[in-house]
Amino acid sequence: MDIITTDGAPKAIGPYSQAVKTGNVLYTSGQIGLDPATGNLVEGDFSSQARRVFENLGSVLAAAGAGFGNVIKATVYVTDLANFATLNEIYASYFGDSKPARSTVGVAQLPKGALVEIDLVAIL
Repeated sequence: MDIITTDGAPKAIGPYSQAVKTGNVLYTSGQIGLDPATGNLVEGDFSSQARRVFENLGSVLAAAGAGFGNVIKATVYVTDLANFATLNEIYASYFGDSKPARSTVGVAQLPKGALVEIDLVAIL
């Protein structure tokens, strides 16, 4: 098992790693819309946070030698399912023709008051 870390994504805010690689499988921890430079939630609406989440995840994937095309499963947590269409639009802009399996779950709260959190599983 290898621990994957990058300065391109926020440091873990708890006792976990940004990602773990075992064999040729990468498991990312959930990312919320934290700015890696400040550790604070980005200002703005759902779109701003969702784009930051994908930028953070992209940095973690890159640190493992992967990209969004390597992702086979995404799990998305949102505090308001009314943002589902916006999520799909932003999601598609990062994944392009790659369409990994996905679960989307409505939740009451996320860490630091985030509106969206996403974790990924990728094949390297």
